[in-house]
Amino acid sequence: MKVLCGRVIRTILLFSCLLLLLAPLSRAEDTEQIFQDANDAMARGDLPAAITVLKKVPFSKTDDSGAFVRSRMQVARLQFALKDFPAATASTKEVLAVYPDNSEALNFLASVQKEQKPRYVVFWEDCLRFLPNLLKGAVMTITLVFCTMLISPLGGLLIALGRISRFKPFSVLCWFIIWLFRGTPLLLQLFFIYYGLPSLGITFKPFTAAILGLGLNYSAYLGEIIRGGIQSIEHGQMEAAKAIGMSYGQAMRRVIIPQTYKRLMPPIGNEFIALIKDTALVSTIAMVELMRSADQMFNAYFNVTALILAALIYLVFTTFFTFIFEKIEHRAGIYEIR
Repeated sequence: MKVLCGRVIRTILLFSCLLLLLAPLSRAEDTEQIFQDANDAMARGDLPAAITVLKKVPFSKTDDSGAFVRSRMQVARLQFALKDFPAATASTKEVLAVYPDNSEALNFLASVQKEQKPRYVVFWEDCLRFLPNLLKGAVMTITLVFCTMLISPLGGLLIALGRISRFKPFSVLCWFIIWLFRGTPLLLQLFFIYYGLPSLGITFKPFTAAILGLGLNYSAYLGEIIRGGIQSIEHGQMEAAKAIGMSYGQAMRRVIIPQTYKRLMPPIGNEFIALIKDTALVSTIAMVELMRSADQMFNAYFNVTALILAALIYLVFTTFFTFIFEKIEHRAGIYEIR
């Protein structure tokens, strides 16, 4: 009798252990079946049915697969798609009640709360969030513009004088510079200076490479503009200057170049307006200016507000410089009006 009782007890214990071992497998199979049924419901477009099915997944402390979190977050997304924001919030909070530090649930809850706000409030909050970084980039953009504006007119004047010089080697060199930098894209020039020259042992920091590329490119364009302005002055002006004893340099400095001032302002103004927009190209050589800052914000948050703000800042810059150059042109034209 004792032997029989012992066998019965051992059998019961073995059966219990077997049930304990098979129970997780059974629950896992049931859970996967629930997710499969939910996927089938979503494939049919029956989102409420999918939500009902997914809610059947119970919470378990021994759940290593994260089925509960997975199901509740899927429920929250479906409720969000149905614009049922209170229900989506409640489903997300179910996850946070068990796992308070779950980043997916925290981020999704923030998205749900944001979606419930008026659009203008969301836009204003996004502006306040993105604006500091964009303004830092805008400062770098303006720095690039001013540095190029200091370099390129001087370089352009030198190239223009070289083009009309009778010293053939200098004239040919200036022609070659214009031909090279006007005939190739600015982006290619920046790439060559920053990425290509290091292979020849010449290395520049991003800011230096940007200034060098922009300065050379705009010097070439301004060189042709200035040359055209100088040659538009009647030849008799030079002859008259020489007739009163001026040298070639004095005639250029005191007679010819001052007369080209008004004629050059409109095209030079247009070039500098284009320069403001062309600074966006330096983002390709690791320069963090306005365009690069906007791109980083957009890639981080997938929010078009960053791009809209960047466009507005560019418009402010171009409008301001357009106004300044119009004032300069007006003042330069006063003397002819009188």
